[in-house]
Amino acid sequence: MLESCRNAQERWGGVHQLIDRWLHERHELVKAYKGLADALQAPTMNSEVLQGFCQLLVDYVSAGHFGVYEQLTSEAEAFNDQRGLELAKQIYPRLEAITAVALAFNDQCDSRACKNGASLSEQFQRLGALLHERFELEDCLIEVLHNAHQEQAAALP
Repeated sequence: MLESCRNAQERWGGVHQLIDRWLHERHELVKAYKGLADALQAPTMNSEVLQGFCQLLVDYVSAGHFGVYEQLTSEAEAFNDQRGLELAKQIYPRLEAITAVALAFNDQCDSRACKNGASLSEQFQRLGALLHERFELEDCLIEVLHNAHQEQAAALP
């Protein structure tokens, strides 16, 4: 997961400050995920590690929904990119579903219902798989929209 995060930053870094910050947040989230995975192996859970991860998780998914996705859609609309808009229409429902799982994980942990055990470990692993899927979907969106708009923007006077 960390390697694919680095690859995304290399491909799209510098494209747009918002995307750059978001990809940096993704990198931090992946590092926190690994830290929490290690903490879950310990006999007692460090709640600060869990809370730190949850905060990064909420920040990341919020930045996607309330910043990056809106920006990408606005760019597609500005360039009348029907292919990009159609892709967004197909991908956004899945991103929203993954966001709901991420927020539910955070809510459960925020209510102190999280206890280090098999249930938390299973939920955490499921969340990790969904985050991996989410990153791939987001990368697809960025790639399709960026590549289409980069050529069009270069052609503008």
